[in-house]
Amino acid sequence: MRELLRALPRRLQGVRPALRRRSFRPGTESLEQRQLLATDVLTYHNDNARTGQNLTEGVLNAATLNPGSFGKLFSYQVDGDIYAQPLYNTGVLINRTLHDVVYVATTHGSVYAFDATNNLGPNAGPLWAKSLIAPEAGVTTVTGADLNTTNFTELGIIGTPVIDKASGTLYVDVMTKVNTTSGPLIEHRLHALDVSSGQEKFGGPVIVQATVPGTGDGGDTVSFNAAKQLQRSALLLNNGVVYVAFASFDRVPYHGWLMAYNASNLQQVGAFCVTPNSRQGSIWMSGGGPAADAYGNVYVATANGKFSADTGGSDYGDSVLRLVTGGNGLQVADYYSPSNQHLLDSQDQDLGSGGVVLLPNQAGGPLPLMIAADKNGTIYLLNRDNLGGFHPDSDQIVHKTPAGTIGLLNGDSNLWLGAYDTPAYFNNLLYYAAPGDSLKAFPVAGGQLADTPVSLSNHKFAYPGSTPSISANGAFGGIVWVLENSKTSAILRAYDASNLGNEIYNSLMSGTRDQFGPGVKFATPTVADGKVFVGSRGLLTVFGDLRSAYVNGQRNLLSQGFKKNQVYLMLSSSPNFVWHPATPALTKLLDKQAQSGFTKQKPRRVPAHPIGPRLIPQRPNRRRAQ
Repeated sequence: MRELLRALPRRLQGVRPALRRRSFRPGTESLEQRQLLATDVLTYHNDNARTGQNLTEGVLNAATLNPGSFGKLFSYQVDGDIYAQPLYNTGVLINRTLHDVVYVATTHGSVYAFDATNNLGPNAGPLWAKSLIAPEAGVTTVTGADLNTTNFTELGIIGTPVIDKASGTLYVDVMTKVNTTSGPLIEHRLHALDVSSGQEKFGGPVIVQATVPGTGDGGDTVSFNAAKQLQRSALLLNNGVVYVAFASFDRVPYHGWLMAYNASNLQQVGAFCVTPNSRQGSIWMSGGGPAADAYGNVYVATANGKFSADTGGSDYGDSVLRLVTGGNGLQVADYYSPSNQHLLDSQDQDLGSGGVVLLPNQAGGPLPLMIAADKNGTIYLLNRDNLGGFHPDSDQIVHKTPAGTIGLLNGDSNLWLGAYDTPAYFNNLLYYAAPGDSLKAFPVAGGQLADTPVSLSNHKFAYPGSTPSISANGAFGGIVWVLENSKTSAILRAYDASNLGNEIYNSLMSGTRDQFGPGVKFATPTVADGKVFVGSRGLLTVFGDLRSAYVNGQRNLLSQGFKKNQVYLMLSSSPNFVWHPATPALTKLLDKQAQSGFTKQKPRRVPAHPIGPRLIPQRPNRRRAQ
């Protein structure tokens, strides 16, 4: 058996698997090929349009998704809750080794980089971990008690970071509490971290601050008050500018803010306050991020607050905004506010609860379109070239569905629980999973949106619903992934994108085998290269193909791209890991060893590492925040 083993050079351990649909020696593809064919998820919901679709998935499909072949591979423990969507970056050079890396950010103010392929040997813990607090120096995370809110235990990182692959930089906002002799000082700081090491770049971090003209706080100016502002929305990187949006904890006085920073030096290039002459107007979108088009326009939806733009004012509560960044900073170029804006505001049915999505150009529909939705369960189809303004008698927009198109009618208040997610778009279908409602697919054709779904799931989702993600191989093999929140164990579900009545997989189908940590609100799964990455309370869990290999009694997807499955072993005579084809005889032997336990009986023909990898990562270094 040993004669058949082919040693894997130490310098290539962790290298990305061979290219799909080709057969050649592992590790021989060039870095350029590796990056060209890689599937990266560097921003929330996959792209700046926020479509949620990954169209380069060649492994996961209806045939491979069943409880017998797909399930939980392994988990990594982290030091806090994971609200931010995991990000996936291929071909990252860390400690002279190329890795496909999954990045997670926690409420304890830490960023982790884990190997996305396996958790073996040196990959058992984080490749690096960076704590952005320094308790020994009096810099800690902010707790829910500090802000008189029960929605969070602590608030370090909530919003999804963003990665610039060209410069190798991860941008993230962290909320911290600096304990001074005069009392605690709460700050938001924007960090730029090297994706290979976690080290600070560009002289960061910078403290988020801004002051604009306005009377909303009782004077002539309104200043950013970090203690009142929640950074829930995902960050956006577009045309060399990082955008950071802010909401609130519903503790007045607060305002919605959008900040813009030069990505190369972290200098602020714009600051926009949604309600400078009143209050509220959060930008939260249930964790969704500002969207952007190729021309540099940025789109957001705002929450409850006063609206006065139609009379020459500068307050934009319950509105969809198109903003531009230029020599005059960050300014509104166009807007839409519903004709019933005042009613939405007074009944807490804000337009800003749902994330925005920019649709690709439609055949037969010349208009560049976008989607927004509100708590009232109404979906809005807007022309990005002319959002529609405000008209008190009728809405001058492309289309508006009836209230309750998505969501559940709350019998106590007689109000709808509608959009608390960002929809996904695939093959001219728009997917929503609202609370108390089914996952629904609405057709978008000829520049129009249907009021009724063409497909829906049998299962109805608990509050707050779910943000769907799409995996497909081009236009084929579409799967809709949703992560359902639960206080005991979150549930990962997968549906046939062409028939939502067909639930292909869920993490409850195999008893406790695939269960993982309790869920958090607005969590979004990341799907890439045959794996699904999900965050929960204190855990990052990786799902994938269970058939690829057994190592130390654990199944791991290790080599999805090779012509034949491979097994990752450690020889008793060598410290190096090696690859070996997963032949039926070897698989049978490893299955037998897995059942009896490697620690109880040493394999007779295939010596293996006698002790499984340590799954708990090392604690991040507690360095003083810079």
